[in-house]
Amino acid sequence: MAKPRKRYVCQQCGSSTSQWAGQCGDCGEWNSLVEDAGAAVTPFQAKHHLQSGGRTILMSKLDTDIALPERMPSGIAEFDRALGGGFVEGSATLIGGDPGIGKSTLLLQAAAKIALRGLSVAYVSGEEAADQVRLRARRLGLGEAPVLLAAATSVRDILTTLGSGPPPALLVIDSIQTMHSDLIEGAPGTVSQVRASAGELIRFAKERGTAVVLVGHVTKDGSIAGPRVLEHMVDTVLAFEGERSHQYRILRAIKNRFGGTDEIGVFAMETQGLSEVANPSSLFLTQRDEGVTGTVVFPALEGTRPVLVEVQALVVRLASGATPRRAVVGWDSGRLAMILAVLEARCGLSFSTCEVYLNIAGGYRVQDPAADLAVAAALVSALSERAVAADAVAFGEIALSGEVRPVAHGALRMREAGKLGFTRALAPSAQAADGKAMTLSGFRTLAQFVDHMLGRG
Repeated sequence: MAKPRKRYVCQQCGSSTSQWAGQCGDCGEWNSLVEDAGAAVTPFQAKHHLQSGGRTILMSKLDTDIALPERMPSGIAEFDRALGGGFVEGSATLIGGDPGIGKSTLLLQAAAKIALRGLSVAYVSGEEAADQVRLRARRLGLGEAPVLLAAATSVRDILTTLGSGPPPALLVIDSIQTMHSDLIEGAPGTVSQVRASAGELIRFAKERGTAVVLVGHVTKDGSIAGPRVLEHMVDTVLAFEGERSHQYRILRAIKNRFGGTDEIGVFAMETQGLSEVANPSSLFLTQRDEGVTGTVVFPALEGTRPVLVEVQALVVRLASGATPRRAVVGWDSGRLAMILAVLEARCGLSFSTCEVYLNIAGGYRVQDPAADLAVAAALVSALSERAVAADAVAFGEIALSGEVRPVAHGALRMREAGKLGFTRALAPSAQAADGKAMTLSGFRTLAQFVDHMLGRG
């Protein structure tokens, strides 16, 4: 019989190779290749695997009538918003976030609320003892919730225990990196173990109709640790964001097979756990006074929810010969460099001898390209020391040609701004039809916008 062929898998990016090397050829990480014994395949099997017998699968038409999946609300409205309405029966959800950000607290609160409605909920912790979870529940005022609790890391033991009786409506695994499957060689947290453990738990969810939630660790760059295939295996991927030094947290839907992506839920970390924030726009707007330069309000859009945030800029002129610094918090530094280049090349403004600092107030992270015009307004205001009107918001995408391009859902952005007392909008001229909720000042090019800001036209 032919000798099984070995395969080495990178523990950082999940790529595989037939030979061991000190450095991964795909991600460049050193000493990350580990032998994956569970994937050994003989040359005969690799050549003839398509000739083995199988069973006939049932094919159906695309237009077959189906019923919409029923939702199981978590009892936390902001959590349900990110999920698309609640947990779906038989679904798998992956939630990741920095250590101490509040993932376990949020899931324990949701598990307790579901259990108090009479549904069966199981919470399995691989990182803490059962008594530690009980103490946290008591601090949150949830000590009387009938949640089934266990501290275990063996997937076989967990599924054997849950399979011996009626399946729970919700199963929380905290965390998937601590789980271990005895069907695969390797330590918990390796690529093969994470993939195998998640696969067994997801198969249990599909077969028994249990909604499974997997907590995932994150790497230093904020991505979920483990193989990328893990995000493809689950139905929903949620990212719990926020700075530990800030009170507010954002739950963002990155992937959702049962709802929209980029939906967010906003929470505040308090002594009694995470509380919902019904009006997040009020959180990210500082006390704005007349005459403050370098600040402008931007109506961001997260999924279907508009959120008003304040963009702050500071421009400091340096002596000749000094190297200027660029610092960005809450926005893409590459995007800032592009906006500065367009302002210099198309509008005649000089930032080459200035230090530029840009901040999104409240610890919020903006990914919406419509923030370009708001950032440009803050930069021009800081450079010219001319304040933007306190009752105005700005949004629009800037092209390298200097064109101000329209963005999606302009009317929705302006309606949200109008609710908070804003009466003017600085926006692309192509969105004039959206300006029914407030007065709209439209601009076709960035040069026209700069002239307006500087009072030249």
